[in-house]
This record gives sequence, C-alpha cells and structure tokens, in this order.
Amino acid sequence: MDHDLPVLEIERVDLACAVNNAEHHTELNGVTRLIVRRGQPFTVVLHLRAGPPFHNGINIKLIATTGPEPSEDADTAVRFGLGKLISKVRWSATAELTSESTVALTVCSNPNAPIGLYQLTLDQDSGVSLGQFILLFNPWCKRDPVYLANEAERQEYVLSQDGLIYRGKPKHITTLPWTFGQFEPDMLDICLKVLDKSLQHLQDPAQDCSERRSPVYVTRVLSAMINSRDDKGVLVGNWSGDYTDGVRPTAWKDSCSILRQWYQQNCTGVEYGQCWVFAAVACTVSRALGIPCRVVTNYESAHDTNSNLLIERYYDEFAEDIGDDSIWNFHVWVESWMARPDLKLGYEGWQASDPTPQEKSEDIYCCGPAPLRAIKEGDLTVKYDAPFVYAEVNADVVEYITLRDGRHVKVDGSTTAVGQCISTKAVGSDEREDITHLYKYPEGSAEERQVFEKANHQNRLIQNEEEPGVLVKIKLNPKSMVGTDFDVYARVKNNTDTQKNCRLMFYAQAVSYNGKLGETCGLTELAEMNLAPTEGGKATLRLQYSEYGKVVTQDRMIKLVALLVDVQTRDFYRATKTLMLDSPSIIILVQGEPKVGQTLKVNALLVNPLPEALENCVFSLYGANLTDGAPITKEVGTVGPEESTIAELEFTPKATGIRKLVIDFSSDKLGNIQGYENLVIEE
Repeated sequence: MDHDLPVLEIERVDLACAVNNAEHHTELNGVTRLIVRRGQPFTVVLHLRAGPPFHNGINIKLIATTGPEPSEDADTAVRFGLGKLISKVRWSATAELTSESTVALTVCSNPNAPIGLYQLTLDQDSGVSLGQFILLFNPWCKRDPVYLANEAERQEYVLSQDGLIYRGKPKHITTLPWTFGQFEPDMLDICLKVLDKSLQHLQDPAQDCSERRSPVYVTRVLSAMINSRDDKGVLVGNWSGDYTDGVRPTAWKDSCSILRQWYQQNCTGVEYGQCWVFAAVACTVSRALGIPCRVVTNYESAHDTNSNLLIERYYDEFAEDIGDDSIWNFHVWVESWMARPDLKLGYEGWQASDPTPQEKSEDIYCCGPAPLRAIKEGDLTVKYDAPFVYAEVNADVVEYITLRDGRHVKVDGSTTAVGQCISTKAVGSDEREDITHLYKYPEGSAEERQVFEKANHQNRLIQNEEEPGVLVKIKLNPKSMVGTDFDVYARVKNNTDTQKNCRLMFYAQAVSYNGKLGETCGLTELAEMNLAPTEGGKATLRLQYSEYGKVVTQDRMIKLVALLVDVQTRDFYRATKTLMLDSPSIIILVQGEPKVGQTLKVNALLVNPLPEALENCVFSLYGANLTDGAPITKEVGTVGPEESTIAELEFTPKATGIRKLVIDFSSDKLGNIQGYENLVIEE
C-alpha cells in the first residue's frame, strides 16, 4: 500500500440499501442490507470525519472478497482503484464529493464475478470495512450469461413468487398452484447455505466459491443438492406410499416451508418429496440466486435405465411389470436460461436439469443442465446428461410378455408414446404453454426420425409391421368423480377374415404417477369371445368406490389393462389406459379490496363427494407476501357424506402486485385438493 497517500477518515458508511436494492430488483428481499446484481453499479455514501480534504483525484483502492479463502487467482478477491468511468467488463469504481463531508462511491462488479456474500474494504492502513453485500446473477445485464432480453419473461422467470405446476395425464391435465416465495424472509440466506452444503464446497471451498461465477456450475450443484441421495441435500424422495414418519409429497404447497425445515434441522433432508416438489424447490433457489427458471412437466416420461434409448417393458402373463425401464404418467423438472460458453454456439437458451434422483451422473445423483437444442437435434455428446433427458422425451417403446416357458412375445411398440404435452406456465398468465416443439420435431415427421437415427438408437423397432388383425381398445366414462361408482369398457374388433376364439381379461389397478402399480381394484374374469370376421365385442368393468377407495394413492390414478389371448394361435393383444379420478373444486370468495396492510377475509367452500364422512378437515391459505411465511389454517372438523363445508380465513397482504392466493383442503380420506385466485394488491 502507498503510505504517502492521504488517509480517508470515515465516520460511517450508508449502504443506501433501499435505493440500491430497488434498482437491482432485490427490494422484495427487504432493504435492511445490500443485495445487488453483478455487472450493474451501486452507490454507497461515505460520511467523512474532519481530515485531509477529499478531492476527485485522490488515489484510493478498494478490495472486494468472497468465500473462506479469498484469492486474486480464483477471482474471489479483487483490488481496484477509482476511475473516471465505470467499466462494463471488470470491477471498477468512481467517487464524487457530494458535500464537504460526504462522498458518493459508485462500485460495479465484473458481470462474471462469483455470486455470494462479499466484504468491501478500503485498502488503507489496516483496511477500513465499508460493509457487506450479497452479489447475485443479473438477467438485466447483457454481459451476464443469464441475460434475458424480454422484461415480461424476467418478471415471470426471476421475480414471480408463485406459479402453476402441471400434473395428471395428457387428456386430463391438472393444475397445482405453487408458492415459490424466493423473496420471503430468510430465503436468500438459506439458498446460499444450500450451495455451502454441497459436496463440491465441502471438498474444496475455495475452488467452489470461484466456480460460482458460472450459472452452468451452480445449476448442476443445485440439481444434486435439492435431493439428499448422497449429500446434505434438501429433500428425501419417497415413492413407497408410506409417509407416516414425514410429510406426504402432495401435502406441500410452497418451497419456503421445505427450505426452512431443512435449515432448522441442521441441513438434513426433509421428508418427503416427489418430482414436482424437487423441481419447485430447485426453481425457488434458482430464482433467488438470479437464474431465470421455470418448472416443466413431461407426460408419458421415460426412465431409461440402460441408456439404449429404448424402453423395453417386460410383463408376465398377468401383465405384471417385471422390467427395470419405466414410463411415468408425468415427470417434472426445471429449465434454466443461460449462455453455454463451455459449448459451441447455438446451445445457449433454455437448459433442462432434473433434481429428482433417478440415475447417477459423474458419481452423484444429479442431471443436467442439458441444452434443449441438443435434445431436439439428437446431439447426445453434449454436457450434461443429454442422453438421459433425450430418452425421457423421445425413447421408443417396445413391450414383451414373458411366457411361463421363458419365451418373450412382442405385443406392442410405439415410436410416439413417450414425451407428450410438455408443459409450463405461460408468461404473465395462468394459461398452459405447450413447449414440446422445443424438445423434439413433430412425432413421426422425417426430421424426428432422422434425429432418432442420429441419436444412435441401436435397438430400434422394425418399421412397417403389419397392423395386428385383432384390435383392443379401452373406453372411459366421461364422469369419474372420486367417491362415485362408474363403468369403463374394453372393445375388441376382429379385423381378419377368419373366426377368432379369444379370451379377454379386463382389470383395474391403482397406479402412482411414476407408473408404479398398486393393488387390483376391479376385475372381469377371463371371458370367452367368439368373433366372426369384422365382428366386435365389448366387456364392461364396474369400478366401485368401496373397492378403489381403499387402494388409490394420493395421485388418484387407476390403470386399466385389457389382455386378449387368441386361443388357437396363442397371440397376445394388450391395451392399457390410465384413468384419473375427478376431484371436487374449492370455491373461493374474497371479501373487500386487497390492499397492503389491510386485513382481508376469504371464504372457502367445498362439497364432500364421498359416500362417507371426512374427518380432521382443514383448509390452509398460502401465498407469497400474503402470509408471514407459514400457511394460515382453519380446522372444520367432520364433514358428512355429500355435505358442504365452509371456512372463513383472514390474511394481511404485505406487498403490492399480482399475487396468487392458494387454498388447500386436506382430511383423513380426501386430500391433495387446491384452488387459487389471482389478487391485485394495491397500496
């Protein structure tokens, strides 16, 4: 340090948090501390004691440091002086005398600086601390790899604290309102703690903090840390149906309660999550750190265990699934927006990453980020985990029945079943946006098949097979409210010129959203069918609440299977369909004008559709900036069969803007039911 320089006598420093945070779109984090985005200037005010007069030519140096072992080589320490202008490509500062005793010091970080908690020091004598600030990724800065040009998209993918997650099945898509709450109290600190608990940080803290300049790196760390399979991650996955020692995955409605619980229980995994919960929490942490992020649902999603891009389904003669590959009714992951300087041009933009622990990548349970463009073009050499994501949306399916003598009989095949209706919430509205075209060319198109060949599909199906002479189809009843009894049908058609003597088995099984089968809840025994050429037949299966009510999971899904055997030839024909039971609606009535700081009343109404009473009925109210972080609940006790119940809840909005008011209903026999209302909160 230069000892002949005049020393600034600083009495106090005003970090001007309210002004700076508002300019950096972080004011919703609060204004009690400085939170800024990289590559964008912020100004602090130095109040001087009497001493040598400050003049604009004074040569002072500043030091900014982050991480446990700051070093200039790792970009976690940087020393820079005052200039006449702010630089757009490196750390820089300017100073202006605003009165005899105050100096406005404007500082701008490198747009590729590591994110995290920084110390800002004046480099003189023993060093004078000017204070701390948190530095985040900056989608508003053109030189930041997460730059997003469209302001409406920045509002949706960075600043919006609530959203919609899609579940169900392609012909029955259901909507789950979710509170991301990335600006709720303590959230930013907890999200930074998630990075600090990663294996990368525990093994080499200095290197990890340095790598945090890259959104690709941070996204990959989050993909590993949101699940707890091999680290101190946030959520424990459970698809068993037994959640007695934790929280049912369908009970969660917001990310904040999960992240807070993880933090409060000494950073140990919260029980329990499934794919949409993992994805929602990953979205919260990504948005909190400044990475534009959205939650995406893929229907008929393949889980390819042996990386051959082919989903091989093996069943026994009773259609029990006996293979490893699986197809989930739906699967949810996230996409994050960023440039990919580590890859060739053209692979910037949306990147898929999947925090649900399915397969290991580089020895830990994580997946992505993989560029959507690479998935669409079948370029599976691209980092990270492109083959796995490609198979999720584009694997071919071939099905076999394993006979008692050990022979495998091929019964079915499809090049179009996997990867349907890929969905995310639209920008600025509650509409569903179909983004299947970002992942794949239209099914069956020449481009899609070319891409499939390029993706090196060793075991592709033999094309141009004869249409089978016997057709089996399942037809659903349009009305299938949970609690009611209703019929489903199997139709058989003999499209051959010979008489067919067949036996039909038609049955129903409970199924989870990830394709895992439960107990049987309806069965039509093997029925004889003698079909003349071109003749058809029908079998009816009655589904009764007294049977399916005991075995369906929280997903309210039933798998129907029709298995037809030609008695003479021993040929098998199989049809399957997943039925989703309808659930009752919650009617929401808001009383009064939504204003900040003004208590609002809301009535929530629900009719019990079951032929039996519901016990322990509770309504819960959620919403970013509507509650104090925890849900507001109202117990309504017992609700009789087909009776209605109403609850009055009160809340006080904390901030202006469009907010989602979410009401959840739970009871002993019926849960996983939500309704929502968009409120415009005014001053």
